[in-house]
Amino acid sequence: ETETQLYVNYECSKCRSALAILDEKSIDAQHIAYLEEPPTLADLERLMEMLSIDDPRQMMRTGEAVYTELRLADAPPAELLEAISKHPILLERPIFVVGDRAVIARPPERLLGLL
Repeated sequence: ETETQLYVNYECSKCRSALAILDEKSIDAQHIAYLEEPPTLADLERLMEMLSIDDPRQMMRTGEAVYTELRLADAPPAELLEAISKHPILLERPIFVVGDRAVIARPPERLLGLL
């Protein structure tokens, strides 16, 4: 059986929409409450691979205050990943994972592409 996960912040309306879509399709995804349990550097590197991205900024919330406070605009990838791990609010959401593929579900309907 293929592993299905959703990186979720229950306060986020896009995440709640994504959960509703999965529910509607009877997809039982493991919820990863990444704000409570921040992803490790290895988790983040794996996510980048699954998202097929080279720049961590593509999965970051660059509008968050902490992004500016930590002066991440010119930071190298390793520093960005460390920042996400320490400040998980920086991780874009929701991220839907199916097996070895992932998609940033913004809009939430994008997750249907992996089903």
